[in-house]
Amino acid sequence: MAYRLGIDTGGTYTDGVIWDDSEQTIITKAKALTTYGNLVEGITNCLQALNFDDWARIKGVALSTTLATNAIVEGRGCEVGLLLIGHPPIDVIPTPYVEVVTGGHDVQGDQLAELDTNGMNLALDRFNGKVEAVAISGYFSVRNPEHETIARDIVINKLGIPVVCGHQLTTALGFHERTVTAVLNAKLIPVIAELITSVKTVMISMGITAPLMLVKGNGTLMNEEAARKKPIDTILSGPAASVVGSTTLAGCSEAIVMDMGGTTTDIAILKNGKPRISPEGAMISNWLTRVEAAEIYTYGIGGDSYIHLNADKELAVGPQKVWPLSLVVKQYPYLQEEISEQAETKSCRTNFQPTDAFMLVKDNYSKCTAVEANIIKLLADGPHTFVYLARQLQDEGLQDFQLLATLGRLAGNDVLVKISLTPTDLLHVMGQYISWDTNAAKLGVAIMAKELGVGAKQFLKLAWDAIMENLYFAVIQSLLNYEGSSILLHKNKDIKYLFQKALHAGGDTLGLSARVHYPIIAIGAPAHAYLSQIAKKLDCELITPEDADVANAVGAVSGQVVEKLKIIVKSMPGNGATLHFPWERKTFSDYQLAKQLGIEQGRLHAKEMAEQSGATDIEIVMEVEDVYADSNKRLGDKILLETRITIIVLGRPKW
Repeated sequence: MAYRLGIDTGGTYTDGVIWDDSEQTIITKAKALTTYGNLVEGITNCLQALNFDDWARIKGVALSTTLATNAIVEGRGCEVGLLLIGHPPIDVIPTPYVEVVTGGHDVQGDQLAELDTNGMNLALDRFNGKVEAVAISGYFSVRNPEHETIARDIVINKLGIPVVCGHQLTTALGFHERTVTAVLNAKLIPVIAELITSVKTVMISMGITAPLMLVKGNGTLMNEEAARKKPIDTILSGPAASVVGSTTLAGCSEAIVMDMGGTTTDIAILKNGKPRISPEGAMISNWLTRVEAAEIYTYGIGGDSYIHLNADKELAVGPQKVWPLSLVVKQYPYLQEEISEQAETKSCRTNFQPTDAFMLVKDNYSKCTAVEANIIKLLADGPHTFVYLARQLQDEGLQDFQLLATLGRLAGNDVLVKISLTPTDLLHVMGQYISWDTNAAKLGVAIMAKELGVGAKQFLKLAWDAIMENLYFAVIQSLLNYEGSSILLHKNKDIKYLFQKALHAGGDTLGLSARVHYPIIAIGAPAHAYLSQIAKKLDCELITPEDADVANAVGAVSGQVVEKLKIIVKSMPGNGATLHFPWERKTFSDYQLAKQLGIEQGRLHAKEMAEQSGATDIEIVMEVEDVYADSNKRLGDKILLETRITIIVLGRPKW
């Protein structure tokens, strides 16, 4: 009997399951902390905790992850140079390194201007030494990728670093969204490469020779080679896997799936057992991409969200992720005394709370300054507070803001992480989750209560209410989005006021209530502790599957390979046609010939795409739509404008 191994590497935990596909049951499951500085350690700990030794029976390994999503939310990843061809940026771009050169095409794929290769070489000289990858986005490159292809070859020859072209990631129009997608894909290359390498290292050490597949944001699978080229496809991988896993475990065809992790809460609406595929592309942390993904709404609230006072001295939760005090103090008990001492001398300020400490997760950072090297050395044996580090570095002559900026820079490069008060700590104080050090959590609450000028009990209530409000509005906003509403609750105070009335039932004159017709499926280890109150406020059922804590890993091994290819044939005067493949543009004097060639070559290319993603037992579904315009409505005459060819290839993973 063959088994599959499912792994989910999340922001806080790495989950593992051994899955019996024939019986559709879990043989064994385990969790271990994700170790950012050395992913191998956390994955190894997880697999060892499975207490399974017959690894030769594993015929397939499937991996889902929130690392790509979290990296975008937290602004992490490598430095990327963006080369724009034919048009300046339309809006904000997720990189400061942007160069624009002449070139580009129009909507028909005709050249607007000759590509300026001299200007491009000068731009690459400015990138040299500053960036680790280059993203290229040409104006209307999805109608003709010629300039992007030429630019790619020049970058490879000149800089020898990874290159990402917009036309390779999507066939959809939208210059800005395609540009954002290309930049984020480039930023994620080292993030996903490190993850794949870590998993493969552990597989080898365990004697697992089975092929490795990764979950894409639409819940389907791709092999590791495809994932290395298009890491952007793994955004929302973890949430997509949780949706697949929740349907497998809970058996609900219509539900709200809420996956509450350490960094984010991800929400999907199930109808007929499936989430809707986002028509515009996945939206992550205010970045609209052109990545096909399940329509999953992501919010910066999780078990490890940073509880802090903002610039206006108001209590806030998230979106930054930190490590819980209770977790770290359990491993390093001395830190509790350091935090107590720090609270006596330091108060809240920008980018700092007296509950903050810092822990090293990567000691091989090669680009550090002398001060950064000293910080890394001081944290080598364990975490310490800001006050401790400032005392040890007093000979450097740093002011507080300079040291905080340095620590922030190291955190941004994943060299260290911040430790502070989190919702997980609140659960410890409330006695609802007591896996770690409760006294450390109580200390954090006492310190922040003092900063806010209230008692510990009142602070606990205020912080918990803030978490509940964030989760409540996340559900409401997701349902509004799903129904096609343009209402944004964080911008519309009047409508938000009405929902706040429903959340905080009561009032002297006006009382409102809200009711959700679908049940909520709670996914994540302590998700039930947070969501039971939310379900009660929304007057709906809460379902917590027996194995909700490893639903993502279950979903990873339950997927199939699906590839989609879109081709457009546009009419030209005199019965001619322009055939727009994702990889090239061709012109023909005969429209039907262009259409037939599009279908034939598209079918072959789509099949090859699926095989390269690791599919077998392939099935091809094709949709061909002719689009007409009325030339004379009175006579009913029509003119053929274009033909849209969509080819969908489905297959089982080649385990």
